[in-house]
Amino acid sequence: MQNYKDKTELIEEIKKRYFLYDQEFNDIKEEEKDVLKPDIDKTPSQNISYQIGWTYLLLQWEADEKKGIEVKTPTPEYKWNNLKGLYQSFYDQYGSYSLTDQRELLQKQVNEIIEWIESIDDKVLFEPEQRKWATTPAKWAVWKWIHINTVAPFKNFRTQLRKWKKNQI
Repeated sequence: MQNYKDKTELIEEIKKRYFLYDQEFNDIKEEEKDVLKPDIDKTPSQNISYQIGWTYLLLQWEADEKKGIEVKTPTPEYKWNNLKGLYQSFYDQYGSYSLTDQRELLQKQVNEIIEWIESIDDKVLFEPEQRKWATTPAKWAVWKWIHINTVAPFKNFRTQLRKWKKNQI
């Protein structure tokens, strides 16, 4: 997994990867957003719905902990062994939005994540066990949770979108 020397480097990588990911949607037509193509496991709408869902959860975990609410990850309704159900809930929740609305929502949440990163100190961001929601047997620091739910999927899912666009039905 990629490492970051400071929060500025993390923020810059999020911005860069998000921009490249978002640009892939520029030439996808609204009427094609729900088209599933062979050898690609998500439609463009599902692809971005997944991103919206995870960035929302990341922000929600932090907000709930700040309010003193016990956080159950990934959600109270879904356990880690039922991620397919969680993903389907993302598709159901956000899939009816237009592609434009999905892009705007994801942009808003990415901006909120960046503001959150800017607002926390380096200890919270880079040292393990600084947030209850982030404390797992793996002892990940908050930055790893952010990376795995922003930078990593922005890279991987951008590749899927490019493959989707090249794949003719």
